[in-house]
Order: sequence, then C-alpha cells, then structure tokens
Amino acid sequence: MFQKITSRSRSGSSRRCFLRAGGVSLALPMLESAPRSALGQNISTIQADKPKRRMVAVNVELGLHAPNITPEQAGRNYELSPYLKLLERFRNDFTYISGASHPEVDGGHASRKSFLTGMRHPLSAGFKNSISIDQVAAEQLGSETRFASLALTTASAGISWSRSGVEIPAESRPSRVFKKLFVEGSSAEKEITVERLKKGQSVLDAVAAETRRMQQRLSGRDREKIEQYFQSVREAEKRLVKAEAWEQRPKPQVDVREPRDVVDPKYLIERLDLMYDMMHLAIQTDSTRFITLSDPGRNLVPAIAGVDTDHHMLSHHAKDPEKIAQLGIVETAIVGALGRFLGKLADSSEGESSLLDQTMVLFGSNLGNASNHDTRNMPILLAGGGFRHGQHLAFDQQNNYPLTNLFVSMLQRLGLEIDSFVSSTGTMTGLEPV
Repeated sequence: MFQKITSRSRSGSSRRCFLRAGGVSLALPMLESAPRSALGQNISTIQADKPKRRMVAVNVELGLHAPNITPEQAGRNYELSPYLKLLERFRNDFTYISGASHPEVDGGHASRKSFLTGMRHPLSAGFKNSISIDQVAAEQLGSETRFASLALTTASAGISWSRSGVEIPAESRPSRVFKKLFVEGSSAEKEITVERLKKGQSVLDAVAAETRRMQQRLSGRDREKIEQYFQSVREAEKRLVKAEAWEQRPKPQVDVREPRDVVDPKYLIERLDLMYDMMHLAIQTDSTRFITLSDPGRNLVPAIAGVDTDHHMLSHHAKDPEKIAQLGIVETAIVGALGRFLGKLADSSEGESSLLDQTMVLFGSNLGNASNHDTRNMPILLAGGGFRHGQHLAFDQQNNYPLTNLFVSMLQRLGLEIDSFVSSTGTMTGLEPV
C-alpha cells in the first residue's frame, strides 16, 4: 500500500508532503503547486572509459607554522622551507600555494567545517554547510568502486559533508577501515545485507511509480523540479543495485596483517601513519578513489621526543620561542608522515604511471595562523594528480586568492564538468595539467 502523508500547521495549511512505501517515507522537493520539503540534487552520468583519477584531502586542524612551511621565494626556483625539505624527493611532484584562503570563512577552529566546502561564516548562528569536494566527486564517480568515498580521522570529527550539509561520520580506527576494505563477512551476513538492499530497492520502485503519477498532475517549474527529484530516485536505485552487486563479489586480498589500533591518543604520529597505510591500501586496491583525513590534534602532550607541552597550547604560541621550537618538532613529524604516504604512492605502479601520478593529494590547514585563529593565508600543498608541479604559487598575502579556484581545478582534473564552486572565480591561476 502506498500513501501520501501530509502534516498541517495550526492554521490548517499543508506544510510537508512525503511519499511512503513499506514503512519508509521520502520527502518531496519544494514545489509551487504542492507541499514543500527539501532535497539535494546534482546527478551526472558516469563515463566508464575515463582514466582512473583519485583525490585525497588532509586537514591539519591546529595549523602549520607559516615561517617553517611557506617558502620565501615564488616561482619554480624557490628555496625549500624547513618543512618542505622533508619532501625534497617530491619537489617536482608538488605545488605549494600561499596567499590563498576561503572568502568570508572565519570562526577560528570552526573553519574546519569549511575546509573542503568553502561555506562562509561557519561560526554564525544560522550556518548551514554544503557539500565538500570529495562528495561532489563521489556523487558523480563513486559508483566505479566498491566504496564511493572514505571519511577518516585520527581523533573524532571529519571534514566530509553531504550535499544537504550533514557531516559524514569519519572512521578513527584503522582496524575497522581494514575490515571494511578487506575482510569478508559470513555467507549469512551477506544474505542479510542483500535482502535489506532488495527491500530498499522495492521501496524506491514504489516511490518512483507514485512520482510518475504526480508528474502528470503538475506543470511548468514544478514538473521540472519533480523530474530532478525523480532523477535522484533513479540514482539512488543505481547505488542500491551497485551495493548489491558488490556484496556478491569478493573483496580484494592483500598480503598485509590487520593493523593493531594505537589506542593511546598521545601517539599521534603512529596513529597518523596507520591511517595513511590504510589510505594507501584503499587506493592501491581501487576500493575507493576519494578519501579525506582529518587530523584535529589534541589537548595533550604528544609522545614525541623533545616535546613536553600539549599540542593545542603549542599552536597558540604567541611568538614564544620555546613553544615555537616544540611546535616545530611536532609539525616536522606530521609533515614527515605525509612524506611517507607520498612515498608509498610514488613507489606503487599502475600501468606505466605511479599511484602518485594518478592521485591528487591536498594537504594543508583551515588555519593560516593558529596562534590567533586567523583563517587567512592557509598553508596548502597539492601533490601528484597530473599537474605541472615543482613551483610555489604565491598570491597576495593581504588580499587572498580564493582557494575554491583550486577546488574547481581539482574537480575538472577528475573529468567533471564543473566551472564554479561556492566562492570560486574560475580555475587556479598558474596550475596547469600535464
């Protein structure tokens, strides 16, 4: 039995309309001639013949000390900064970007919410986030792999956001990531999963049928809106069919032991290395092509030689030389972990290319100066992915360049027909594909 459910306000006017089947209801889009609700959209057709291109984004939430990471010279013949010297092997495989930030993104630590979305004023009372770039890619290309995307973190919160502005829960335990990627469930568990997927498909079939009937009663703009909604229902069906198909296929086998989680949070570099290992395996087995990793930092003393003050306090150094020196030790270890990850990608081949050639790795921070919560002049490094690297793109430190232009360039490099993203004004100046 199929029902259309409407709730009413005190005045008796209808406010919301749902399509319900099998105990599950779906909200309709806002229509001029029908009750309202909200629904995200933006569906595109997958082109299977495109080359495999991947995207990884890493955010160090407590910042990176600018004098230690930002080179003094611009262009291609710049001298590597202390942190970038750790990545000297990859000098021609990355571009460092300075003088860029998200316009009107403020709020100190809250700006982490906007790291991959660029949405303005994340600390404001009425803030509603939007979709992050990894999820834009996952929506349109994620059906090509078992998992559309992976959201990871070394602590708690992540940096991936759905089209409706909901934070996607991030996994913090490498062992669970490993099991998700490589450990097969029992036959009984698979049967239960497949049965649930089939039930979901039957519900969507019913919703689609009712949507067609409604479409006949609408006209003009409402018909266009309901067609967009219907398109999203069809896309949901495709995702369910894909999920069922993957349940029938064995997971990839890797000659790697299941990792043992480092439970003690003060071992932040060990936790970071383990998560990078899982990311490398996910990419190497083509289990997913879009990964985010949040490194929020902690209010504790990290287990790193020469450090006796908690990381958060060090980030608020107020130009204290001793704190800056210890902060440098911590951040050197963080950048070193990135270097090991880039090395794994560079040393893994795919055809005639390396995984680093096929993977864009965005590394940086939502804070340009964590000591005073300044969100301008974000430290940003882009490695791999088929760009002409080996340069420092230095933009205006006072009148920052929109970082969302980089996002447009990255999404286009994936093959998506996207010309704008939130505050962007085009693609990134000076960043050219190979």
